[in-house]
Amino acid sequence: MNDYLIGFRCASCGARYAPDQVTYTCPRDGGNLDAIYDYARMARELDPWQVVHRPDRSIWHYAELLPVCPDAHLPTPLSTLGWSPLYRAPALERALGLRAVWLKDDSRLPSASFKDRASAMVIARAQALGIKTICVASTGNAAAALAALCAGSDLQAVIFVPEHTPEGKLVGMLIHGARVYLVHGSYNDAVALAKEACRVFGWYNRSTGFNPYTREGKKTAGFEIAEQLAQADRQRAVPFRAPDVVIVPVGDGNIISGVYKGFDELRMLGWVDRLPRFIGVTAALSPSLYRAWQRGDETFETIPSRTIAGGIGTDRPCDGVMALRAVRNSGGVLIEASDEEMLDGVRVLAESAGVFVELSCAAAYVGLVKARQMGLIAPDEEVVLQLTGSGFKDLRAALRAAGQPIPIRSLADVHP
Repeated sequence: MNDYLIGFRCASCGARYAPDQVTYTCPRDGGNLDAIYDYARMARELDPWQVVHRPDRSIWHYAELLPVCPDAHLPTPLSTLGWSPLYRAPALERALGLRAVWLKDDSRLPSASFKDRASAMVIARAQALGIKTICVASTGNAAAALAALCAGSDLQAVIFVPEHTPEGKLVGMLIHGARVYLVHGSYNDAVALAKEACRVFGWYNRSTGFNPYTREGKKTAGFEIAEQLAQADRQRAVPFRAPDVVIVPVGDGNIISGVYKGFDELRMLGWVDRLPRFIGVTAALSPSLYRAWQRGDETFETIPSRTIAGGIGTDRPCDGVMALRAVRNSGGVLIEASDEEMLDGVRVLAESAGVFVELSCAAAYVGLVKARQMGLIAPDEEVVLQLTGSGFKDLRAALRAAGQPIPIRSLADVHP
């Protein structure tokens, strides 16, 4: 364990626990746990310039800021993941009249999704505990990430996914040797079954929000964005730099709470001077989190999700409290995206930025457009879109966005 890790705090009741006192959620009320560190000591003892000058370009680049690191004998994907590219999107800047739009492209990670970050951290913790079987409930990406990162090791991935999981995500689990159970029901049904299986069989539960180490892996995207933005400056005066706005697709809420935490920890350490505003984008046909946002509270109804964007489809968000706090504490907003808007977003991002994302990921683009139209982003501001997964994982939805080829019989049917 990291010596700087103090323990965990419950997001609901505020109770604190020592690092080895709890495993998943708060024993008092079942609230999600958040890792807390000795930030004052870290600020005294750590030099941010030494961190950024390390040659390691993986999430372990930030070892002192993480709760646990894996053992030295790792399969290659686990030891090298992280540092996905951050690149400008000039066509989007021109179309929307913005100074700078950056794309943080986590479709380039080993399993082609952001969820590799969380799976890596959970695997490191499982290794520390001596546990050999890791279980997860997932709409696809988290499961594929766990399967890919367990491959080549002595760890077994056991996966519960809802019955309508896209084939592109299923094959990513199966091809890496995971044991996959297709649940007759929704994502939340899969979550409940995975939780019960872990209790009965003694497996380690990686499920989003339920396991506090997932957020710790996901916060590394915030660290990377801040470091990569500083690197992009011609005269690099600081080791880390925050943008004005970060836009994140939101389902369970664990990604936005994680990326937010990365920036918030940099702020507490004095390594960035401010927080970006966080804009979360939910699916209109998965409204539980958005309705809590509208009410101004932290209670969530269970509402069956009907969106085809499975990556952000949930009946009830598993990390909703921390997601709402990330948005509210940063002065941001939640925005809804329809399925049709996300389908259009897949096409626009591919045509204008050369990046092919899955449907749920395109919600970030929808949020960018709507926030600009609503006057929530000023022309002189710098915006980062967190892209979370590859379009190759759900080709059925992508084909709806792409349209159809033109059938021909000869050159006479071709029109210049």
